[in-house]
Amino acid sequence: MTAFMGEVIGTMILIIFGAGIGAGNTLKKSYANNAGWIVITIAWGLAVTMGVFAVGSISGAHLNPAVTIGLAVNGDFAWADVPAYILAQMIGAILGSFVVFLHYLPHWKETPDPAAKLGVFSTGPAIPHTFSNLLSEIIGTFILVLGLLFIGANQFTEGLNPIAVGLLIVVIGMSLGGTTGYAINPARDLGPRIAHFLLPIPGKGGSNWGYSWIPVVGPILGGSLGSVFYQYMYNGKVNAMTWSVISITIVILLLAYLFGKKQSGEMDQSKAVA
Repeated sequence: MTAFMGEVIGTMILIIFGAGIGAGNTLKKSYANNAGWIVITIAWGLAVTMGVFAVGSISGAHLNPAVTIGLAVNGDFAWADVPAYILAQMIGAILGSFVVFLHYLPHWKETPDPAAKLGVFSTGPAIPHTFSNLLSEIIGTFILVLGLLFIGANQFTEGLNPIAVGLLIVVIGMSLGGTTGYAINPARDLGPRIAHFLLPIPGKGGSNWGYSWIPVVGPILGGSLGSVFYQYMYNGKVNAMTWSVISITIVILLLAYLFGKKQSGEMDQSKAVA
């Protein structure tokens, strides 16, 4: 198997388990209906663990464009390979969403709430507010990439690294996920959102494209910040990339603060799941 196919398969596994618990928790007449936030966060952590176990030895199991870019910023991954990895992750996320759609096929019609159906596939803010939502995704992914780097710096018994990564996802979800549903992964949000737009889901409503840039831009900025922070704090390195990442993040946050607003006209995503 090639690294490209590894990222496709690994991300597909991630979404099947992750969006799968979203569907089970949200869709009517599912035995897992209303399982709750603790179950959701644990399932997402296990979803990442299974994805890493599946393809970690093949592609490194990034499964996330923010991780791929963060590792490239850190110098641990070739920039030339970044586009192919991101494409593979997007394909895997869309395929995984399609599998979840088929698995819960009769349940979509039984669930009247369009926001709940969208929440199976993609994230949304508990309180729509451009600056705060963007900042939440930046912070969550900052912790994710920083955590991956310091986990990688430790020696684990063979096979335990994916479990540590899964626990990191669980604690991010439990601690920081309540604001935006913690996408912390552009492919995890955008791929399923595209699937939601394309699939013939009964009564699905809109795909909330007005919000869709936040779980893409926020994680990329946060992951890059996590990488340069690690380089500075752990290795004492500051370079042009460090200042570029910090400057771009400040500018985008400033623009979000100045021109963003409380998006009162957006679809209420309070019922959406991670």
